[in-house]
Amino acid sequence: MNKTVNINLAGTFFHIDEDAYARLQRYLEAIRHSFSNTQGRDEIISDIEARIAELFNEKVKNDRQVISIKEVEEVITIMGQPEDYMVDEEIFEDEPKRTKSTKTVGKQLFRDTENGHIGGVSSGLGHYLGIEAIWVRLLWVLLTIFSSGAFVLIYIAFWIFVPEAKTTADKLAMRGEEVTVSNIEKKIREGFHEVSDSIKNVDYEKYGKQASAGANSAATTLGGIIKFCLKLFVKFIGILLLLIAGSTLIALFVGLFAVGTFGIIEAPWTDYIDMVNSGAPIWIISLLTFFAVGIPFFFLFVLGLKILVKNLKSIGRIALLTLLGLWLISVIGLVVVGVSQATNRAFDGEVAQTEKLTITPTDTVFLRMRHNNEYTGKTWRSSNFRLAYEDNKKIIVGNDIRLIVKSTKDSLGKMEILKFAEGKNYTDAKDRASNIEYSTSLIGNQLLLDSYFTTDSSYGYRDQEVQITLYLPEGTTLYADDNTSSFHKNYGSSGDILNSGEEGHFLKVMNNETLCEDCPVETWDSEDDTWEEDGEDWDTSDDFNARIKVDGEEVDIRVNDEGIEMRDQDGDRVRIDSNRIEINNES
Repeated sequence: MNKTVNINLAGTFFHIDEDAYARLQRYLEAIRHSFSNTQGRDEIISDIEARIAELFNEKVKNDRQVISIKEVEEVITIMGQPEDYMVDEEIFEDEPKRTKSTKTVGKQLFRDTENGHIGGVSSGLGHYLGIEAIWVRLLWVLLTIFSSGAFVLIYIAFWIFVPEAKTTADKLAMRGEEVTVSNIEKKIREGFHEVSDSIKNVDYEKYGKQASAGANSAATTLGGIIKFCLKLFVKFIGILLLLIAGSTLIALFVGLFAVGTFGIIEAPWTDYIDMVNSGAPIWIISLLTFFAVGIPFFFLFVLGLKILVKNLKSIGRIALLTLLGLWLISVIGLVVVGVSQATNRAFDGEVAQTEKLTITPTDTVFLRMRHNNEYTGKTWRSSNFRLAYEDNKKIIVGNDIRLIVKSTKDSLGKMEILKFAEGKNYTDAKDRASNIEYSTSLIGNQLLLDSYFTTDSSYGYRDQEVQITLYLPEGTTLYADDNTSSFHKNYGSSGDILNSGEEGHFLKVMNNETLCEDCPVETWDSEDDTWEEDGEDWDTSDDFNARIKVDGEEVDIRVNDEGIEMRDQDGDRVRIDSNRIEINNES
């Protein structure tokens, strides 16, 4: 039967048998002897006893349990034997510095108030996650912004429920280090050395003046907060630079190698680029663009890395000068290509041809646009172009067709076809224009005009265009199909007598105008002060001013008690009142 002893270890009572107490007492005496000449001896012993008390608490299941020699030996094994380390000052100075133990235990989450700015939450999470505290703080800021402040509550919860690392054992556990006698001693000695160095480096005269001033302490704190915010802002800028520059470099790389530049992938749009491009091969332009745009973004990427990573190795002077030289060559190359591209389109050329039409003043002409389903799917005017194949030959198909209808006093009608193109000189432009293929046909009283033109792909796309001017004898009746509407939307100065909206009606050709023979007639009801058209009334009882668009041209309309006045941008004016109708054609 063994005696039991009640002991108070770091403020905690334990029941321990006599043999175990003797073993523990010898162990603590050996530790005290080892630290007899060590700075901070009392704090070291206090932390060691607190750690032993924590280990005993883990092994005791209830308050009545007695600690035996077995539990004491297990705790001594964890904490380490006194002979396993030396703390003699001379040996400590002569021996090489001890490295941190590679053996780690599970980390515990604590608040690190020593390195914290508010509650030590971010610094503690940094230790627990194994990353720098600045990244945790930046993440808190971003999450708070994107959550409209909700993460502030989460931060406060961490502050309340996560314990603070007060003792040396807590600080070691926070970093995942073993809480042994050696580590406790080392941690406390480091703390004393830091305090000692701080005391040695203190400028007492300076701080004496600050203390006498009184307000400098608050200014220093405010300066520290501002410095932290600036550091956080700089880190955020670094992340933005990495994201923007990295995304741009990836896009440039994909654009260089994955769009058919070097034939790795056959991209259909490269054919269209070749048709428009006249300065240099597409692969040369792609390389020049890659270096001219990519090199500045590469430097931005490196700048972002330098902001985020300390002591980042420089790329070297030779590499720097090489990249700068390559960038200058690329920029100069793009300028040369741009000038060449503009030069190859500097001149306009045109080719004209006139065809006689067997159309007399007594004829009725049915005008219609026709299209080829193999070349174009819609009968609509457009400045775009497409690539097609005709007898295994690549051709360019365009829809830039302009239709103008005019009157003539001749007994027969005629049609003038103008073909336009651009080139590096007048001869080149005229040659491209003459190679435009366009056809028309008059079958009985039906005039068919192609809604497209074609040209060989070897000539490239140089803003080719076809303009058709149809001259009809006065007295001829014209019926324009609805599919002609987009082709004769012209300016007033073109002299086109086929007005927009009159498609699908029979129009009598007169001197520089047409008269619609089957359009609804508008009448004025003076009693109701309204226009009547097909049973619909247009109320104009109130005075007002308005501006509308007709065929892309703005027309001002004024209605008041005196009558109606309409005026377009060319100065043409129509005025109607109770006495007369006045038409003034300025253009």
